[in-house]
Amino acid sequence: MQNLPIIDQSELVIKPLAEAETIPSSWYNSDDIWRLEKEAVFAQTWQCVGRQSQAARSGEYFIAEIASEPLIIVRGKDNILRCFYNVCRHRGGPLAIGSGCASHLQCKYHGWTYELDGRLKGVPDFDSVAHFDKTAFGLAPVELAVWEGFVFARLVPGKPSFNELFTGISDRIGKPGLGELQYHRRKSYDLKCNWKIFVDNYLEGYHVPLVHPELMKLYDYHSYKTKVREWYSFQHSLLTSAENIYSSGAGEALYYFIFPNLMLNILPGRLQTNIVEPIDAERCIVHFDYYYVAGTSEQQIADDLTFSDSVQVEDIEICELVHRGVRSRSYDKGRFSVKHEEALWHFQSLLKTFFRDAVESKRTPR
Repeated sequence: MQNLPIIDQSELVIKPLAEAETIPSSWYNSDDIWRLEKEAVFAQTWQCVGRQSQAARSGEYFIAEIASEPLIIVRGKDNILRCFYNVCRHRGGPLAIGSGCASHLQCKYHGWTYELDGRLKGVPDFDSVAHFDKTAFGLAPVELAVWEGFVFARLVPGKPSFNELFTGISDRIGKPGLGELQYHRRKSYDLKCNWKIFVDNYLEGYHVPLVHPELMKLYDYHSYKTKVREWYSFQHSLLTSAENIYSSGAGEALYYFIFPNLMLNILPGRLQTNIVEPIDAERCIVHFDYYYVAGTSEQQIADDLTFSDSVQVEDIEICELVHRGVRSRSYDKGRFSVKHEEALWHFQSLLKTFFRDAVESKRTPR
């Protein structure tokens, strides 16, 4: 067990946007801060672990991970979707290594078997073990919820409630709902930068004119707006009147960020989700999942994937350069653009809130 990192209390003060400084550079490259984030942020918040369609039928399961904890999501014989730690109660073996369908869950180490609802079912060669109560050795459950077909889990109950997290998003998006779109594929990018640098970059359009010249042709940049809510922020812009791969001149782009690491990028007929998975203090993997309305042509999908990839290559390059920059002895804290960086300030303020709660409760990162 590690002690909490020493954090100057003044760095946890949340000031109004026009007066605030950005988080200190040490928060982007400290292993101690990363360990704190795992326990104080990622273990305490709702994390998107998959899609409901991955376990649509009884017995179907898939695995996931939150804050280095292995999880299994499984559809029970009663049709209820549940989440458990993917850890056998015997000696910690895995119940599953990938996805599949089964009538029960069996540890891959010593063969202990569990019902799909987590109850311990079979224990090979345990007849002579004294005072062994099978009912006390069921799988450890994890809080789970579903929104718009996406499955979320949280290791430690707390704030916010699941309903608070997405308040107003479905109404703003309208039809078709995100749950009606069809999954197409995943592409993952490995970045040599702290996960917060990727999030920071996502949360402002300030960099778009310089970093993304082709993306600028898609937006009516002068209509670009940012709004913040308690647990999420969103950026939106009208599309240009020129015909493009997403529309013939109508529609808008919506970019939702749900704290701490989920993005919903919505364009006409298409959803792209980004899940930022921290690996350590200096590396993250960003998973891009693509969804389309039924009937979207293969050419439209191919054009979207090509265009999106070109934008991500530009973002990766600048994020990795920024990671190098914030490590410089010349840099510690910056200031926020009131016009362009409200969502970034909102994210960093929430991060400070979770850090402050951890410090006050003397929560110890593992």
